[in-house]
Amino acid sequence: MNIPNLSKISLKKIQTRLRFKYAKRIKKTLSNSFWFFTGAVISLIFFIGLFYFIYQKIYENRVYPGIFVNGINFGGKTQTDVKNYFEERNAKLDKAVLQLTSDYGIATVSAKEINLGYDASLLSVQTVSLGRSSSFFSDVSLLLQAYFGGIHLSPTYTYSSEKLNEYLDPIKTRVEKKPIDAQFKFENGRAIAFQPSEDGRTLDINELNKAVHEKTLSVVTSTKLQIISIPIPIMVLYPDITTEEANDFGIKELIGEGHSLFYHSIPGRIYNVDLASSRIDGVLVAPGEVFSFNKTLGDVSAFTGYKQAYIIQNGQTVLGDGGGVCQVSTTFFRAILDAGLPIIERTAHSYRVGYYEQDLPPGIDATIFVPTVDLKFKNDTGNYILVQREIDLNNLSLSFYLYGTKDGRQVTMTKPVITNQSPAPEPLYQDDPTLPVGEIKQVDFAASGANVYFTRTVTKNGKTIISDKFVSNYRPWQAVYLRGTKQ
Repeated sequence: MNIPNLSKISLKKIQTRLRFKYAKRIKKTLSNSFWFFTGAVISLIFFIGLFYFIYQKIYENRVYPGIFVNGINFGGKTQTDVKNYFEERNAKLDKAVLQLTSDYGIATVSAKEINLGYDASLLSVQTVSLGRSSSFFSDVSLLLQAYFGGIHLSPTYTYSSEKLNEYLDPIKTRVEKKPIDAQFKFENGRAIAFQPSEDGRTLDINELNKAVHEKTLSVVTSTKLQIISIPIPIMVLYPDITTEEANDFGIKELIGEGHSLFYHSIPGRIYNVDLASSRIDGVLVAPGEVFSFNKTLGDVSAFTGYKQAYIIQNGQTVLGDGGGVCQVSTTFFRAILDAGLPIIERTAHSYRVGYYEQDLPPGIDATIFVPTVDLKFKNDTGNYILVQREIDLNNLSLSFYLYGTKDGRQVTMTKPVITNQSPAPEPLYQDDPTLPVGEIKQVDFAASGANVYFTRTVTKNGKTIISDKFVSNYRPWQAVYLRGTKQ
């Protein structure tokens, strides 16, 4: 017969009874706590709601306390009060002046002309609307924040960008420039079509609007009338095709230029200047090559298309083929100087020639006489050099531009020093069968004799790579007049 273990049965019953007893106590405690906290929350919500209701009634249609605009507490003010305040401020701003400045002009405009000022209506609505949304808890949180810490609003102001742009139109006309794509066409050892790329520019209206907003903030927040200057931002417009991308010779940029004027030239001389310069135009000079002006120019005679014009021959001004070619060599010499290239051969004129002193002092000229007297330079840049001419037959000006790749060389030239001057002889009158009888035309201008020199220093990476001195010994020269004999 099996007898059950009484000690084990008693222990299980005791454990069960204890668990049941404590579970009832815990359940009762939790129930009591729930109703306590529920009541507390409901009470808190009730009191907050009551506070909010009373607060709303006290400040009905008014700005709640602790709401600031531009540092001013508008608590207790009506929407009309706020609007009137900012409208009064706007009236004081009407005489404030903006000066928009640039290298292309200045635009002066008053605040009134562009409707610059506070947005009084918007600010009045914003201040009164704070704490009056459809979200109860959000409104209560905002009111508590305003009451204990304050809420600060930034002043909202506006201006008419359209009206401002109207005042900028004259400047915009001078600034606006479209970018130009590069062109390069090479045939038979010469560039027959070349256009270096050029950056364009335009007013950066977006940046200008930002600057106006930033700068005018000091105007609208000040009680004093002000004149405020705002630089006009200019935006660079880049071409689609750069000079470097348009060719395979490494022609990237301008490295030197030379200019001259040839007022008072007769038609034959003007024609020859145009013809001779066209035969230099488009030439490519290879790295290490010594460029010969005469070789590039070729024969100068009636057989090669030149007309007769006045030249200096045997101490006299006489008609000869190719008169005016030295205008081209002189202009080219100036471009070589500016580029800092080594000049192998250069000869000054025997006399000071008025054409070459119309824009520069004496001494910066170069004569040539095919085939004996030449102008030469060496291309030591390590890259190709492209020669381009620009001639204006209306304003009688000639320019040469040398394009290549800059290698960091810097050019410094002294002003020509003139010494040992001697007076010019009496004027010379010469008969001209191409001019009508009685007409007198001056073709050369009196110039004193002189010794002239200037120096040029070319540096690269802080070291002098070229140092030369150019000397010109000019004999005195009389004014020359042509006297018409044509019947």
